[in-house]
Amino acid sequence: MRRSLRLLPVLGLFTLVTACQRNTAEPADAPAAAAAADAPAPSAAANANLRWSNAVVWSGDLNSCRQGEAAATRECLIAAMRSAGANADAIAAAEQLSSGGELAYASAWHDQDGIGVATVTYPFRANTNEGTRLIDASGKRIDVDNVQLDDTLRADPGIQALLATDPQAMPFAPAQAAASTPLDGGGVRLLYRTPLRECHACADVGTVQIGYDFDAERNFIGQQVVPATP
Repeated sequence: MRRSLRLLPVLGLFTLVTACQRNTAEPADAPAAAAAADAPAPSAAANANLRWSNAVVWSGDLNSCRQGEAAATRECLIAAMRSAGANADAIAAAEQLSSGGELAYASAWHDQDGIGVATVTYPFRANTNEGTRLIDASGKRIDVDNVQLDDTLRADPGIQALLATDPQAMPFAPAQAAASTPLDGGGVRLLYRTPLRECHACADVGTVQIGYDFDAERNFIGQQVVPATP
């Protein structure tokens, strides 16, 4: 029988270097943003300047893109959105999200302590059909599902102890919102928990909790592992 562990209270508090998170933060509203992780090649110049808001949200019928082996394409997704009356911002956001080989669009939006929270839908995935982007005051997009067991995270004593018992355990998105806490100076930290397991269908063996920090103006200032309380 597999042994399922509760949340790891021994996770240490340390700052995660943004570079180690593999494009967790996606820049926006700057000429250089054409190189952002989500920016598509065909219309990068136009889409790079898009500031995400509730205007990027779309929901509609994609049945036309589920027929035939080659139907689930970026072109089909955009065409279906246009024919369903999607606005320019929603289409631009879908183009950004669908530039890396996967198809996606923004399906919901809400505000959390002054931070935009966009739900991203991946309609053709076999597993994990939703994700989350946090949008700061400057328009930067932070992908809370991009938690990697890189060298920095593996250096944490709690993660090391878990991997000693379950060496195949890894983060499996989507991350789940846990709480928000105030920071000194008027800032706020949004907490998201990502389960650790050996496979999609396996039981969770632990949880890693990441805090995403924003200053008083709601600009993203960094992220860190935060002990998860039971």
